[in-house]
Amino acid sequence: MLRPFALVLLLLCHAVPVWAQSVAFINPGRSNEAYWVAAAEAMAQASKSLGMSLEVRYAERDHLKALDIARELAERPQAERPEYVVVSNDYATGGEILRLLNGSGIQVLMAFSGIHGADRRLTGGPRENYPFWLGSLEPRAEDAGYLTAKTLIDKGRSAGLQASDGRLHLLAIAGDRSTPSSSARNSGMQRAVSESRDVVLDQLVYAGWSLEKAALKADWLFARHASARLVWAGSDQMAFGAMQAWRRRGGTPGKDALFSGINTSVQAMQAIERGELSALAGGHFMAGAWAMVLIHDHAHGHDFVDEGLEQVVPMFILFDDALAQRFLQRFSGRSAPLDFCQYSKACNPKLKEYDFNFVNLLR
Repeated sequence: MLRPFALVLLLLCHAVPVWAQSVAFINPGRSNEAYWVAAAEAMAQASKSLGMSLEVRYAERDHLKALDIARELAERPQAERPEYVVVSNDYATGGEILRLLNGSGIQVLMAFSGIHGADRRLTGGPRENYPFWLGSLEPRAEDAGYLTAKTLIDKGRSAGLQASDGRLHLLAIAGDRSTPSSSARNSGMQRAVSESRDVVLDQLVYAGWSLEKAALKADWLFARHASARLVWAGSDQMAFGAMQAWRRRGGTPGKDALFSGINTSVQAMQAIERGELSALAGGHFMAGAWAMVLIHDHAHGHDFVDEGLEQVVPMFILFDDALAQRFLQRFSGRSAPLDFCQYSKACNPKLKEYDFNFVNLLR
């Protein structure tokens, strides 16, 4: 016969399950990089809200370091390994990370960037060659490229920035050649250009997401394409680099040349408010936080397979002054913590479909 204290413990164990999942995030960015720090902070807030533990490891934009982190996680004593790992396929490292984690007992969810194209010949799809690869959750990155380019073009027309040939000339500064989300942003930009018969894409270059590299490349782009007055950039930092180069030439961003960017840094929001950035899209930094919701639900018996193993979700919104101000208020650190349980099917059995629209967080 159980003693009263033991009986109470037994009843508590049955009544209050322990839900704490351990998750590690192999962050491909730098530990001082605004976007990837914001992404990690959002994941930390989600993990706290959902009663999970989170370990963040920064690869510092070094694809070899990302692989080293994956190897170290797999080689830990079994009791010290995370149950789940969130990875991004930045610099096409996803396939090798899967190989390194194979047999470790760790389950993997890709966020931000999934595996596409030729790499799929080796990896297959989620839960095929690597059954522990649960799936992927990606922002629909083409939206960001399209929204910012279309807005940039519309504002260029309104500002009368056509060259002597009557056309608007646009320069594009992209991130890198191998990350799928970078390519998708470029595709969105190119779609907006193709829809506009009065727009010429003079040149597209790659600056590796770096402000400094973007400034250097913009210097010679402006010298080479003297008629260009529109500059599309695949990130806010690269836009700032191009703006620096324009100022060095005596120009005024937002006046005699228009610039666009992608991301939700405080600096980008302030640049929108000042009119220096003419178009800005963001919201995708929440992809890791939404991935935590999927992991939480998967661990609680609510597999996301019904909504697709590879989800490409609209997460980007176009910011204007009002939304920029609302963003700064909501994510200043002084607002109440976000409640991620409301987006979880495990927390809300009546929830039929996930809604990862960034606008929801600004209400």
